[in-house]
Amino acid sequence: MTEDRDESSDEDTRYLDDDADRPELRQRYYGLLQELRVVLPGVQVLLAFLLTVPFAQRFNELDPAGLRAFEVALTGSMLSVIFLLGPTFLHRFGERRARRDRLLWSIRLMVVGLVLLGIALMAALWGVARFVFGDGTAMQLVVPVGVAMIAVWIVVPLTLRRRGSTEPDAVPGGGADD
Repeated sequence: MTEDRDESSDEDTRYLDDDADRPELRQRYYGLLQELRVVLPGVQVLLAFLLTVPFAQRFNELDPAGLRAFEVALTGSMLSVIFLLGPTFLHRFGERRARRDRLLWSIRLMVVGLVLLGIALMAALWGVARFVFGDGTAMQLVVPVGVAMIAVWIVVPLTLRRRGSTEPDAVPGGGADD
């Protein structure tokens, strides 16, 4: 992000105009696509791993709960890829002049894709940890990871959104050099 952006960059996307705010909408859309370029390779690696697991020697040793965890992880990661690729298809095939709606739908698709990724990650972690360490240790691993995921992905962004941006000098003990 650049420092010299105009004030409209903080405007809620729902209130931007397709024509008057064209540069702003374009910049936001390209920013969203950049975020997806970071996320997608990891999701694709998880999915590729999950697609090969059934061919491993010990896969048939999974009990019904382990198979259910695998099913949730596989389905969640597949759906995550679909939702995270959605904005790219909207960009290529959506109505070019419906900039605001394409951006709003892309944001929604990305959020759903990230939620599905979180579900897939937690199911995969629980299934593998349970298989390797047992139920008790699996929960000891899954709970802090789940709490960290909720804190970093939900609590911190919502807290920052509610609090708003503050100038570096307004932060107690803070400054531009911190």
